[in-house]
Amino acid sequence: MTSLLEEKATGVLVGSAVGDAIGGAVEGWTPEAIRERHGGWVTGIVGPWYENWRTARPIAPYHKGDGHITDDTLMTHALVEVYDERRAHLDAYAVAESLVPKMLNGPRWVPELEADALLLQRVFLAEKWLVARLHYGHVDPREAGVGNIVNCGAAMYMAPVGIANAGDPEGAYAEALDVAGAHQSSYGREAAGVFAAAVAAAMIPGATPASAVGAALGLAKDGTRRAVEAVAEAAQGVTDWEQAIPVLRKAIEPYDTVGPNYRELSMDARRPSRTKAIEELPVALGFVLVAEGDVRRAVLGGTNYGRDADSIASMAGAITGALSGRAGVPDEWAGEIADASKTDLEQPGRVMASVAKDIRTADAARWAERTAALDALV
Repeated sequence: MTSLLEEKATGVLVGSAVGDAIGGAVEGWTPEAIRERHGGWVTGIVGPWYENWRTARPIAPYHKGDGHITDDTLMTHALVEVYDERRAHLDAYAVAESLVPKMLNGPRWVPELEADALLLQRVFLAEKWLVARLHYGHVDPREAGVGNIVNCGAAMYMAPVGIANAGDPEGAYAEALDVAGAHQSSYGREAAGVFAAAVAAAMIPGATPASAVGAALGLAKDGTRRAVEAVAEAAQGVTDWEQAIPVLRKAIEPYDTVGPNYRELSMDARRPSRTKAIEELPVALGFVLVAEGDVRRAVLGGTNYGRDADSIASMAGAITGALSGRAGVPDEWAGEIADASKTDLEQPGRVMASVAKDIRTADAARWAERTAALDALV
């Protein structure tokens, strides 16, 4: 019999992958362009934007769409593998010692390349930074994220940290900040912590969209906190994801450094700041609220929002997947995406449920030792 922990952990990672694959097909475009290209709102798995996807954008020769997961899920699954090997809380050194080698060694199936390839050969420049800084530069892992562009690169694969710390948003936040320090700084690192906290809060039995977002908001700092506040306020009373798209964009705009044209970045884009935030996480939280915890509606909202649609829909799918469990993720999407990507989407969730239990046992032993020491001291 499947435990509630396993049901929710699987919901997180299947929901995340589903959002990633569906949103990836329209990444980088506006809602208006998406509707024109597809003859209306995207309501499920669609094909690539360009038929000649191999050559249309030489910097990104990837087969997005057709149910293919992207680098968001590839990095998430790689982090699950690290947890599986270590069966313990992770830190920045775990990234250097275990995650980076997975990016460099051993080909894995990359759906967007339709080939076995190194993970390094698929990830974006902000993720290649991990290899340059940690493998070649031998930088202190706790500081390696400084200097990288500030984006959602670290946040996009932090869902497993939330599962590892299920029921402990504060612990998830702290662990994700440590892990993400090897990759990002400033509000990019902050978003990783807040996202992990939201997942950990959504894992709690009886959790609601409001409680998950509330836990995230209670931990968020600086511009990220203000951005989440603004988006949450804008989402109040809105339950239609179509209507929410311009509302959430307007709310996040003052905190977004990328600017109105996603592919033509503003001069201040992705630079460290205490007053700004990445766009993806606050908007994803907004769709969690608008969708009232429903995976399908949250994913479709994040997808049709456009811009960094794969990461927005993936984060929204992870949190709503935690709230609803695996049963809340549409089977027709999950099955088709698993087949198209030639990837088992459920096994990583089962692995993380097992890891979470091992971590809980170790945490309990550690706290028992501390309690005994404090009892002796007082």
